[in-house]
Amino acid sequence: MKIEGIKGCFEKTDRLFYFARMCSKIRLHAAGKLPADYFDMLGQGFDGRTCRYLEVSYKDVKAQVLDGGTDAEVLEWCQSNGRRLTDEQVLIYNSFMSKRGWHDDETDGFIPEMIKKYGLPDNGTVLTDFDLIEMDEGRWYPEMWRDAWK
Repeated sequence: MKIEGIKGCFEKTDRLFYFARMCSKIRLHAAGKLPADYFDMLGQGFDGRTCRYLEVSYKDVKAQVLDGGTDAEVLEWCQSNGRRLTDEQVLIYNSFMSKRGWHDDETDGFIPEMIKKYGLPDNGTVLTDFDLIEMDEGRWYPEMWRDAWK
């Protein structure tokens, strides 16, 4: 589903995938522009993983975003108040996040279920959660992941 103003999973804040998306969902929700289908996962799923990895609470990140911080400013706040990530920790985070669903516990259940639910082509192109999200929201293209890593 197309959502005006929501950022993609591969969009980077500094070097981190997904962070910009989490911030955009917070802003859209506060403005009453985030579809209700997204409400249950606010602060959960990838949002929760991101906050736990940075060692900050989602509630505090949300407050920083709603206080008007840019994505970069909020990430800097997270790294100052949680933990500052090394190059290796950024690599581990980006690798995990971008490959979730590929050759793991979601491969045989969640990914095929979501392909059906979203009415996406079941032709082997959707391998990860990021693929599902990007395809469902109309941003996906085959080499998207490769371009994001450049």
